[in-house]
Amino acid sequence: QVQLVESGGGLVQAGGSLRLSCAASGSSFSILGMGWYRQAPGKERELVATITNSGSTNYADSMKDRFTISRDNAKNTVYLETNNLKPEDTAVYYCNTRAVLWSDRRAHDYWGQGTQVTVSS
Repeated sequence: QVQLVESGGGLVQAGGSLRLSCAASGSSFSILGMGWYRQAPGKERELVATITNSGSTNYADSMKDRFTISRDNAKNTVYLETNNLKPEDTAVYYCNTRAVLWSDRRAHDYWGQGTQVTVSS
């Protein structure tokens, strides 16, 4: 089993920044990659960024100029640095990990509960 806990969300003024964190915990699993997604009210969940355990990153085109994803492999933790936040960035941000349980050769996706980011005008 894999559990993900996000933190770092909150209320921030436009132009500000937040650093989101997500820690994976559990036992008997190997992480292949981690990432961030977000979902605004009335909209579909969308990709923000992902990072593999080797450090390869992937960003949504609309995010790459302001957001930065990083990872601490020793802590099984992924971070999202957000800069120059805009009201349009208001959403619940979800942590994701792709992991393989040692008892199962297949990879599965796991999700955290989400952390709210609210950007005021």
